[in-house]
Amino acid sequence: MTKRLVSLMLFAAIASSLLSMRTEAQQVADSSFAPAIVRPAYPQGRGPVIMLDEAHFNFHTAGGRYLPFAELLRRDGYVVKESASPFSKAYLRSGRILVIANALAERNQTDWSLPTPSAFSDEEIAVVCDWVKDGGSLLLIADHMPFAGAAEKLAAAFGIHFSNGYAVAENAQGRMMFRRSAESLRDCPITRGRTGAERVDSVATFTGSAFEVLKSVQPLLVLGPSVASIMTSVAGQATADTPRIPVGGWYQGAVLRFGKGRVAVFGEAAMFSAQLAGPERIPMGMNAPAAAQNAQFLLNVMHWLSGKLRGAKS
Repeated sequence: MTKRLVSLMLFAAIASSLLSMRTEAQQVADSSFAPAIVRPAYPQGRGPVIMLDEAHFNFHTAGGRYLPFAELLRRDGYVVKESASPFSKAYLRSGRILVIANALAERNQTDWSLPTPSAFSDEEIAVVCDWVKDGGSLLLIADHMPFAGAAEKLAAAFGIHFSNGYAVAENAQGRMMFRRSAESLRDCPITRGRTGAERVDSVATFTGSAFEVLKSVQPLLVLGPSVASIMTSVAGQATADTPRIPVGGWYQGAVLRFGKGRVAVFGEAAMFSAQLAGPERIPMGMNAPAAAQNAQFLLNVMHWLSGKLRGAKS
């Protein structure tokens, strides 16, 4: 790819995903999104407790952009609790699954530029690792810069390395498709689901970040050969000379075992939301036409994290 093409690709991705802080007010949850759940995993309100982190300047919260995420899981029987508590042994004993979506350090709350320090203290990271090792389940979601940088230290404790940039594919126009037929969406118990009705053949993501792994994992979303991580120093700003890293073969989704526990990692957050973006209220996330199976994919991931699905090799 030429430098000019790389620059144009990034600008298209930025425009599509509304990445700068100035557009935050234009991304709102689609509260009408309520896809049918034919076979809920648990009776209403009697499933495992999901602790949704809201203690680390999170861009996605249960009352905000992750409202459709929380409501979908509640309709599947899970108990979703919003948390403003720092991670501690006592706090983590209150739930089965910890969800962290686009956490930030205080320094980046309103300043999306380098540096991007860890959103979590060393003590919190140690507590989370011990909790997962003892049988807890973690869903870690870290989008494009600065979110990938904020999650890097926590992810590294599980053998995951995030590229703190923008994962952009040639001609993707701010969206990437992962398909079973192309083997970019990998066949495994999570993509097969519990029944044929839960099988997932395609998943859409909306820019995001890329990560590589330093241990055995079950790949879910594998990036294609044309994908590069655009290493901006300020979110949403790039030129033809902005450095880029080839990340073909890296991941945007994977799961792994860690001690007695389970970890799912994703490099994109909108794929599990349902938002209306911009003045034209364009669907972005699970409500987008291209993302028709994203909701089922999310449910399958949660079923694996809660032990309803077994057999993922890692």
